[in-house]
Amino acid sequence: MKRIYIQLLSFACLCFGFTVNSYAVPAIQTAQLDNGLKILLIEAHNVPMVSMQLTMPAGSRFDKPEKAGTASMLAEVLGDNTAKHDDKAWAEWLDSEALRLGASASRDSLSLSLTVVKESLTVGLDAFSEALLQPGWRKKRFLSLREDNIAAAIKSQETPGAQASQATAKLLYGTHAYGHTTSGTAKSLPHIQLADLKDLYLKQVRPVGSVLAVSGDITMREILALIAPRLQSWQGKPETAALDMKQPMIVKGQYAHVNIPTSQALVQFSRLGIARSSTDFFPLFVMNHLLGGGGFGSKLMEEVREKRGLVYGVYSYFIPLAAPGPFIITLQTRAEQAEKATQVVRDVMQSMADGKIDKKQLNASKNNLIGSFAQRMDSNRERVGLLSMIGFYQMPLDYLQRWTAHVQSVTLADVKHMSKTYLQGNDWNIIEVGPAKEKEQ
Repeated sequence: MKRIYIQLLSFACLCFGFTVNSYAVPAIQTAQLDNGLKILLIEAHNVPMVSMQLTMPAGSRFDKPEKAGTASMLAEVLGDNTAKHDDKAWAEWLDSEALRLGASASRDSLSLSLTVVKESLTVGLDAFSEALLQPGWRKKRFLSLREDNIAAAIKSQETPGAQASQATAKLLYGTHAYGHTTSGTAKSLPHIQLADLKDLYLKQVRPVGSVLAVSGDITMREILALIAPRLQSWQGKPETAALDMKQPMIVKGQYAHVNIPTSQALVQFSRLGIARSSTDFFPLFVMNHLLGGGGFGSKLMEEVREKRGLVYGVYSYFIPLAAPGPFIITLQTRAEQAEKATQVVRDVMQSMADGKIDKKQLNASKNNLIGSFAQRMDSNRERVGLLSMIGFYQMPLDYLQRWTAHVQSVTLADVKHMSKTYLQGNDWNIIEVGPAKEKEQ
């Protein structure tokens, strides 16, 4: 059986669920290969395992709009077969060596990842470098994978969440590079050809601007000795740098309904959030936790579900990217309650925008965030995701060590300012997915 590990969590999202105590976080070690590849390492010798992730500026932002899904398919091909191994032989080899190797794409980046026991690291890096440097480019296999993706995209049309994601991306970003979902659609996927994958690979899969994040039972001296000779033939810089990104236009106050035959409704609020480089991150992070990012401790969950029982679930999140990413509020409810639930969400937003937040609520949110470190950064794969984020977006190397101090420094005035800035109801757009409204029938 194929055991290909595919990293599903983009490093952009990983940053929303943890905080760290400075005394608990080892220092980040850095190095750079002669070809320009940046390496970040956190040593962790408690378990004889090593995880790594190579993050490159080759995400779905580089897809042509009519060929959305190109980066995602490139990632799939890189993880599926090589010039030396077809998909079956590749899967059998990975399985026999207990290698978890795979690839994934997000809006900004494409990542190749490996998790392996220390004693198998040499063979693991052989596989890793083979996947990166010797893609298979097998047309028959590509067509098979594309058909699988088309079938999955057609099936996803029955899923409110997938419909909402596609509609929100299009509404919020329009023709901007973020204006489509990473996975593509049933309409866009058939237009993707193997040549499109090769073109993206040649233009953007380059060492300069890429980051190799490593965590586990290994030293920097060891990783350099193993990785440098394997990647010495990999040269050049990408056609477009990771942070070279056009700013999206602001869209606000828009509404759209997506009709699907169901008794349930999914309502998704959206507006532009912040770029990864924004100084608003920590105040907005704390504010969002209080709004809807803190689960049952959040205002949205308390007001919409606990007090009124209007929804199955409601939550909020924002994704900082190279350019301002989306700020999202999502709720699921019975169709006949959608309008009422939507109004309660608006009321909560307006209340916070009006400054109705007290210090007790703020401190509870900050304490919850700070106390979550032990559960949120206790594996090599999680640390690798964070290191990738830090390196790719060129963040300070003491980011993790200073995390707690940054959260603690957020004041009530900061949160009120973020609420007033980001929670004005007229600035938000709404996508509703569910049965047709009466006037549509």
